[in-house]
Formats: sequence, structure tokens, C-alpha cells
Amino acid sequence: MAEKIQKTNAARLLDSKKIKYELVPYVVDESDLSAIHVAAQLNEPIELVFKTLVLRGDRNGIFVCVVPGADEVDLKLAAKVSGNKSCALVPMKEILGLTGYIRGGCSPLGMKKNYPTYIHSTAPDYDFIYVSAGVRGLQIKIDPKELIGCCAMTVAELVVNG
Repeated sequence: MAEKIQKTNAARLLDSKKIKYELVPYVVDESDLSAIHVAAQLNEPIELVFKTLVLRGDRNGIFVCVVPGADEVDLKLAAKVSGNKSCALVPMKEILGLTGYIRGGCSPLGMKKNYPTYIHSTAPDYDFIYVSAGVRGLQIKIDPKELIGCCAMTVAELVVNG
């Protein structure tokens, strides 16, 4: 018998908005929390596995960027779209307090506060993408357009090209 997957805050939020999604478990490797590892576990192309990054801008404070798993967020682009002059990734030790999530399990859905959220411009090109369900070992497979609408995300160029 299959183990019952525990619903996360992110999943409950989607349920409350009647948005279709699928919870997809994967094997966690504590020594490799990368999206590349997650994509390999899911047997999906890395372009479909998005990671959630929490940043702090010099003017507007905390904001969130959701980018393809193999890419690095471009801090200049992120600062520009968020109305900041500069920004930086929030230190790991602050993630839980700000979002309610731990590294490797940070979901753009159901954070402690509704931070401005930006998603990379490639997301709407796909029928579905994966984002963290809010715990390590569980991803949400979802139509990116539904995700963008649910979280009032802004679609923008966010990654380093080349």
C-alpha cells in the first residue's frame, strides 16, 4: 500500500483555491539539496524544476524569485524588477524565520507572509513545472499559469544568460 503523502501548507493553499496540482515525492539527499538532484529523482528535465530563492532588496526588503533549477538568479535583473537598486540572497539561517520553510523545502506557496514574487520568463512556456511543496522530498507539479495566478507572480527575466 502506498504511503499517504502529508498535505503541506502549499498544497492546502492550492486546495482552497481549487487549483489542480499533483504532489510528487522524491528521495532526499541531505548532501545534495540542489534542483538538479530533484530533477534527476523525478526523471524530468531540469528546465521544469524551479527553485525558490528568497532575496532582500536595499529599498523594498524581502522578495522571492522562482527560477529554473540549473540557473543562477541575476541579482541585477532581480533588483531591477523588484524596484531595488541592489539585492542579495537572504542568509540561510534567516530563511525559516522569514518563510516558515527550510532550505531545500522552500515553496513559493504558503509562506508566512505574501512577499512580492517573480518567476522566470520561461515558466509559462511549459504545460507544467515543479516547485517545492514546502518540505524536502516533495514537489508540486502544477500548470505554471495557475501558479502565477495563485501567487500573483510577476513574470520576468531573472537568470544569468550564457
